[in-house]
Amino acid sequence: MAAIITENFRQHNAEQFHESFSEASPSKYYLFIGKSTPFTSGTSGGSDTAPPTPSDSVTNDYYYWDAMTGANAIAASDVSFTVPRRNWANATTFDMYEHDVGASNTATSGATNLYNSTFYFVTSEYRVYKVLDNNGGTAYSGVEPTSTSATPFFLGGYYLQYMYSLTASEIDKFLTTDFLHVSTDSTVSAAAVDGAVDVVRVTGGSGYTDGAYYSPIDGDGTNGVVKILVSGGSIAAFGSGGTATEVFAAGSGYTFGSVDLTDVYSDSGLTTATSMGAGTNGVVDPIISPSGGHGKDAVRELGGHYVMMNIKLEQAEGDDLTTENEFRHLGIVKDPYNFGTTTISSASTIRQTYAVKLASAPSQAYDADEKITQTTTGAVGRVVEFDATNNIIYYTQERYANYGIDSNGNQTAFSGANVITGADSGATGTPQTTASETVTLAGGSTVTFNTGYANPELEPDSGKMLYVENRRPISRASDQTEDIKVIVEF
Repeated sequence: MAAIITENFRQHNAEQFHESFSEASPSKYYLFIGKSTPFTSGTSGGSDTAPPTPSDSVTNDYYYWDAMTGANAIAASDVSFTVPRRNWANATTFDMYEHDVGASNTATSGATNLYNSTFYFVTSEYRVYKVLDNNGGTAYSGVEPTSTSATPFFLGGYYLQYMYSLTASEIDKFLTTDFLHVSTDSTVSAAAVDGAVDVVRVTGGSGYTDGAYYSPIDGDGTNGVVKILVSGGSIAAFGSGGTATEVFAAGSGYTFGSVDLTDVYSDSGLTTATSMGAGTNGVVDPIISPSGGHGKDAVRELGGHYVMMNIKLEQAEGDDLTTENEFRHLGIVKDPYNFGTTTISSASTIRQTYAVKLASAPSQAYDADEKITQTTTGAVGRVVEFDATNNIIYYTQERYANYGIDSNGNQTAFSGANVITGADSGATGTPQTTASETVTLAGGSTVTFNTGYANPELEPDSGKMLYVENRRPISRASDQTEDIKVIVEF
């Protein structure tokens, strides 16, 4: 049985995902970072120079939760529809919009799908235009377009429809070298005519009588009229300036159409019938506009089945996101719970490390990434950060031997007033178990300890892990911001 996943289905899924950030009861999405320890062949696989490829498995999610160190909520304002970026350049051949691009009617570039073709572009001033006609598949020749007219216009040999302009904020958040933010200009949208025919595809033929003729556009729409110019016995190509075939009246309501070359008139009012002569093989084929007309809905018209999320990790985000170590994991988790509950988290920033408060300064500072152990309990972990000001060890327990698993294959929680020893630094410290307390950190965040220990803020393994990525180590600093853009294709 032959079947396809349609562009409408892709865009439907993209719309559902996009809307889920701003519904009355929106889903909660977090971008998380993690894996402060290096990739090794003996643990996670790969290396820091050649990170392992994530697997789509149940256990893969658990590993990401083990190594997670922090997360940032993704707001509705951080989400945008995007499309692949096509840059304007003079002397470049672009494809044109056609309603029937496919295997039997490939685009100029050879694309067999409209949305894989280059039928739109963005200029250096971040104005976006759709190519309605590309002058028979020739290169654009002329100045860069600047018009923001709501109606199509000719320039550089092309027939163009202005779609929208990017704002400074959109450029900053949602423009990359490969992807382009999509929005709809309200003026252009209001001027769009549903079912208008703006362009006709012409096959010249031969043997026709020279002159100008008018013919109605037949089909399910109304009031469409084409002005047909014959020169040298052949029907002139679509264009402007009185030397080309052109759409005299775009009409409206067309979802299909045709032009009968035996039904022609000498006047635009279609009152005086005439004949183009005994020519053959000429064709004038209307190009059907998208539903609503060109410019009505740029997301749908340009193929916006991509959704971009832009999240900035600004310094330590109030101490929840450490700047004292690297990260190698990046991902998105939906609707995770607060630790120890089934309540979906609503916090804007998350600390996802475990923490232990020492009773006094240790014998010396613990090193980042070093193995820590509690001989009495058998607990094993790895240091993410040591806060010497407050005598706090932040740590993770990954499910690898010497990272969170002991020699017997067990994972045991750190607990009690049992000495914690650093394998590399030789540091030793005793947890403060006499009382519970809340420590306010320099960035304003707080950590509440229960007899010396603090759990992560999210319940491990809760919610849905939607996206995971392994990267080479990304270093953080107290004066540094990471600008992370994740693009999801539907």
